Amino acid sequence: MINLNLIYLIWLLSEIMLNSFTRSGAKDLQKKDNGSMLTGWITSTAAIAAGISCALYTSLDILPSFLMYYTGMTIILLGMIIRFTAVWQLGKMFTVDVTIRHNHRIKKDGLYSLLRHPSYTGMLLSFAGFGISLNNYLSAMVVVFLVLAALLYRIRIEEKVLNEQFGKEYQTYCQNTYRLIPFVY
Repeated sequence: MINLNLIYLIWLLSEIMLNSFTRSGAKDLQKKDNGSMLTGWITSTAAIAAGISCALYTSLDILPSFLMYYTGMTIILLGMIIRFTAVWQLGKMFTVDVTIRHNHRIKKDGLYSLLRHPSYTGMLLSFAGFGISLNNYLSAMVVVFLVLAALLYRIRIEEKVLNEQFGKEYQTYCQNTYRLIPFVY
């Protein structure tokens, strides 16, 4: 039996609120998103549904215990902390749609001194936690694969826009940071 994951629902509601309040404004460079925000929402929804379905219809327990549910919830919380710290560190420069803000600068300190997309790292970690909380290998793999695919699409679009805007400065920043996973990628 799958328990309703309250922490994950809270995370999802906070993402919806973030989406409502952090869109680009009239002074910002517009229409650079290429549908990546919609793709992300559709993929996230599909990942959640697919993860739950896999857990319901397959018996591929990670560990035969309730421990995985609490481990997954802890990972979700860690991902939320990373994501919202990254958003907080970007401040007014953060938008949910791909844009260049008026007076935009490349963020190079805090979490951004190590990762170019720490908010996506947090998001991916939260989704991985969700998959783990379902205590099913297939669920965890499907959820992470789908969300990772959407994030990589979004990252490609963002990095193209940032490279067009900042050129050599952004290329140098890329050489000194990881894209999504510390010390790996």
